[in-house]
Amino acid sequence: MGAGLMPLMRLLAGIALMLAAMSAYSAPKTLLVLGDSLSAEYGLERGRGWTQLLQQRLQQNKIDATVVNSSISGDTTIGGKNRLPALLARNKPDVVVIELGSNDALRGLQLKTTQDNLQAMIDAAHQSRAKVLLVGMQIPPNYGPDYTRRFSDMFQALAKQNKTPLVPFFMDGIAANMELFQADRIHPNEQAQPILLDNVWTHLKPLVGLK
Repeated sequence: MGAGLMPLMRLLAGIALMLAAMSAYSAPKTLLVLGDSLSAEYGLERGRGWTQLLQQRLQQNKIDATVVNSSISGDTTIGGKNRLPALLARNKPDVVVIELGSNDALRGLQLKTTQDNLQAMIDAAHQSRAKVLLVGMQIPPNYGPDYTRRFSDMFQALAKQNKTPLVPFFMDGIAANMELFQADRIHPNEQAQPILLDNVWTHLKPLVGLK
């Protein structure tokens, strides 16, 4: 091969790699949401929850992606950890949104157990080459200031340790407004769902290629 052809060949090889990367990045994506009743449309008409609104927003932003909502009302981090391997194998997600932990606190589970389960889910997702978005939660002060603080800090510590994006507080903008809750005063109503989506969307955008 002549010496004059070498720069051209390198250029063509570089273009081929760039096109391959662009093709892989623009390929259809799957987003797996692993959550509890806050993501499972508890008490809502089907299709009105924030995960369905997420599907619509992805389409509006011309992101070719499918949201697989595998949330179960009442689920704990133990349940999520046990369910995740099969979900990863079946759906092969590009992004896993983990919204679990609140029911652990309601059931009085040890924080160390909750943290270990969340870590196991993050590890499993990363091993399957999926990106992770961790959704942080807070609990009412009646659990005691120490437990309340350590529960919130747990999500921040996991995000920092794993270099994982974090939604600081899923219920931000909702928790203090009882008009945004269903009659049980626990679960957000339909009017709150766009706020939940916005809280997630800010941190999810970079994972699907948006600034």
